Amino acid sequence: MSARRRDAEGTAVARAERRAELLAAVAEVFASRGYAATTVREAAEAAGILGGSLYYHFDSKESMVDEILSTFLDEMWADYDKIVSSGLDARETLRALVVASFASIERHLPAVVIYQNESKHLAANPRFAYLDRSREKFEATWLSVLDRGVAEGVFRADLDRILIYRFIRDTVWVAATWYRPGGRLSADQIAGQYLAMVLEGIQQP
Repeated sequence: MSARRRDAEGTAVARAERRAELLAAVAEVFASRGYAATTVREAAEAAGILGGSLYYHFDSKESMVDEILSTFLDEMWADYDKIVSSGLDARETLRALVVASFASIERHLPAVVIYQNESKHLAANPRFAYLDRSREKFEATWLSVLDRGVAEGVFRADLDRILIYRFIRDTVWVAATWYRPGGRLSADQIAGQYLAMVLEGIQQP
């Protein structure tokens, strides 16, 4: 490899790392102040740079939130799809999905908060149509696991499947409002305790 090529690749890696650092700082301010309420200048200040410098890396505030949300969802779906296609039974699939959800919250906490607070508004923009598609796929995935659990005889058939789905969805993902990495319980420990409560209620005795 030539010295020029090494230098070019090193520059590209450094720029990508710097971009990721800036995006993490911007995600924090979007999550705490709200996407709509945050100006590009405020986002730049949170990232420790001038507003004009932020445009060197991102062409708009919209591009920033798009990358924040799409990165979070792409990684979440890579984990979910791997679990669903792994051949686990319904109970173990549900268990793995809950664990993966908490791991996603730990990795992408500001993005999860932004998604919860802003996705309905953002989805009205064609650029963010993937948010509605993701929401629909999310619901279908969880309902399919619950239906399979009833068919396998491991989940109770007398409970409303939509209610169970909404309970699991809300109790798991609302954790983003209070969970903080490095706290008293790890993401895995919280997932384990959530599962103990959820599975106790929905599995067949």
